[in-house]
Amino acid sequence: MRKKVTLACTTCGSRNYTTMKNVSSTNDRLEVKKFCKVCNSHLNHRETK
Repeated sequence: MRKKVTLACTTCGSRNYTTMKNVSSTNDRLEVKKFCKVCNSHLNHRETK
Protein backbone atom coordinates (compact mmCIF):
# COMPACT_ATOMS: atom_id res chain seq x y z
CA MET A 1 0.00 0.00 0.00
CA ARG A 2 1.25 3.46 -0.89
CA LYS A 3 0.70 6.53 1.26
CA LYS A 4 0.97 10.25 0.47
CA VAL A 5 3.63 11.95 2.64
CA THR A 6 4.82 15.55 2.97
CA LEU A 7 8.51 16.47 2.95
CA ALA A 8 9.78 19.39 5.06
CA CYS A 9 13.15 21.14 4.95
CA THR A 10 15.37 20.21 7.90
CA THR A 11 16.82 23.75 8.11
CA CYS A 12 13.86 26.12 7.82
CA GLY A 13 10.97 23.67 8.31
CA SER A 14 8.96 24.74 5.25
CA ARG A 15 6.87 21.95 3.70
CA ASN A 16 7.79 22.12 0.02
CA TYR A 17 7.17 18.67 -1.47
CA THR A 18 4.69 15.78 -1.42
CA THR A 19 5.47 12.25 -2.59
CA MET A 20 4.25 8.68 -2.32
CA LYS A 21 5.80 6.13 0.04
CA ASN A 22 5.44 2.35 0.19
CA VAL A 23 4.29 1.74 3.78
CA SER A 24 4.59 -2.06 3.73
CA SER A 25 8.34 -2.11 2.93
CA THR A 26 9.65 0.96 4.85
CA ASN A 27 9.12 1.73 8.52
CA ASP A 28 11.49 4.66 9.02
CA ARG A 29 10.98 8.23 7.83
CA LEU A 30 11.85 9.13 4.27
CA GLU A 31 14.74 11.59 3.80
CA VAL A 32 15.65 13.02 0.38
CA LYS A 33 18.00 15.79 -0.74
CA LYS A 34 15.81 18.36 -2.57
CA PHE A 35 15.95 22.05 -3.52
CA CYS A 36 14.43 24.42 -0.94
CA LYS A 37 13.02 27.64 -2.41
CA VAL A 38 13.16 29.44 0.94
CA CYS A 39 16.82 28.59 1.70
CA ASN A 40 17.78 28.77 -2.02
CA SER A 41 19.97 25.63 -1.86
CA HIS A 42 19.86 21.83 -1.96
CA LEU A 43 19.18 20.47 1.55
CA ASN A 44 17.78 17.34 3.19
CA HIS A 45 14.00 17.13 3.36
CA ARG A 46 12.46 14.75 5.90
CA GLU A 47 9.02 13.17 6.04
CA THR A 48 6.67 14.93 8.47
CA LYS A 49 4.03 13.30 10.67
